[in-house]
Amino acid sequence: MRVGRLRGGGAAVALLLALAGCGSGLPAGVDGTLVDDWPALPTLTTFTPKAGTCHASFADSGPRDSYAPVPCTRPHRTETVQVGTFTGDAAGTAAPPTRSSPAHAAAYAVCDQAARAYLGRDFRYGRLWLGVTVPSSPAWAGGARWYRCELGQVANVEDFGELVDRSESLEGALESPSPLDLTCYQVTATAAGAISRMAPMGCTAKHNSEFVGVFAAPASLAYPKSGDDWEKLHTRCRAVVAAYAKVPNDANLRYRTGTVAVPNTEDDWTSGNRGVRCYLYVNAGSFTRSLRGVGVKGLPER
Repeated sequence: MRVGRLRGGGAAVALLLALAGCGSGLPAGVDGTLVDDWPALPTLTTFTPKAGTCHASFADSGPRDSYAPVPCTRPHRTETVQVGTFTGDAAGTAAPPTRSSPAHAAAYAVCDQAARAYLGRDFRYGRLWLGVTVPSSPAWAGGARWYRCELGQVANVEDFGELVDRSESLEGALESPSPLDLTCYQVTATAAGAISRMAPMGCTAKHNSEFVGVFAAPASLAYPKSGDDWEKLHTRCRAVVAAYAKVPNDANLRYRTGTVAVPNTEDDWTSGNRGVRCYLYVNAGSFTRSLRGVGVKGLPER
């Protein structure tokens, strides 16, 4: 064993001497140093989308290779009003936030305020829809933590209409009276009281319903499925109707007008859209003007 160790040591010494002895025979331009002259590796960066861009369609997840903004003067279906960043616990998850997650709801709340500033008013006052796009799973694994606030025009809001093409930006679109505004309607109801149709129209045309505003449902309020659930929405809408028409929000309000409550889809509700649109509805009568501020004389008990 001792001999083997001596043989190994001798070989190592011989190798060391051989390496040391070849220094003078290097080719021109070779310095024999293995740790210098290498270019630094580029810093790893992740893609971040830009606000103020328009897109042909909406997607919950936005892979880098499908990011293809178009000029807002060309047909498109959504517009990025803001790009935010997931931080804290939301940024530390192994996968992007799902639509039903608290992180997604928090991002939606930021987007809601951003859309309000971008439009000049709550988007729910118009035929508009707001969604949140998050990074794809591979992008998230690579460090992407952005989210896009996507705003688009829809065919209608009363029947969950689809996104439609438009060829101009939505910036400032609700700052003044707009073709996108929700106004008056002719409601058709079934014998059981269910609404079968809400036909939009100008308030100078004969109508029996009018959009009056929005309330934000608290987190404790479930998406309406039962009669009791719907009554909770109607109770809140009555307060919105009373403030709009300038009539008392008391037990007699239901004798002046009914209400229509329109939340968005259950999927939107769980993703953070807790805004409920409210409409007054008079089933035995009609009007040819807006009922904003008319008071008890303009909206008498019936």
